[in-house]
Amino acid sequence: MRRLLVIGAVVAVAAAVGVAIAIAATGGSGSGSTAGGSTVSVQKVDGGSVLVDSNGQALYRSEQERNGMVLCTGSCLSFWQPLMAKGTPKAGSLNGKLGVVKRPDGGSQVTYNGKLLYSFKLDSPGQLKGDNFKDAFGGQKFQWHVVRPVGASAPAPTKSTPPPTYNAPTY
Repeated sequence: MRRLLVIGAVVAVAAAVGVAIAIAATGGSGSGSTAGGSTVSVQKVDGGSVLVDSNGQALYRSEQERNGMVLCTGSCLSFWQPLMAKGTPKAGSLNGKLGVVKRPDGGSQVTYNGKLLYSFKLDSPGQLKGDNFKDAFGGQKFQWHVVRPVGASAPAPTKSTPPPTYNAPTY
């Protein structure tokens, strides 16, 4: 019996160390990529100017999140990664204002002109798979749009495919 308790304690410590390493690898508390010291900038993607993070990932906003209200939590974060900041985010030649809001987990999420910024986990740099994407998590419906800098307009659509839709299971 004593031997089983020792083995159980070793397994518990190993699991805790694994969790701590995973948290450190993802940038500490909260979910999302960290913009501490990095820059939000503008790039041309699919013929239009969009905001991107320091990895070149396009940044999105949801229509439903307004006035700093964070609605994308829980299973929503399995697709949408909040752009997190430690300190004040930096804007490289960007018209408009970057700021931060506190997320329910205590982390600071970057905003652009008051809109919360996210990257889409199914995108790679140079892709806009999340633009006009519709999904639902925990009964909350979302519609996502790529964030364009102040004064930029979207390029004319080149194909007539409807935007993708995903309905996550409710738990």
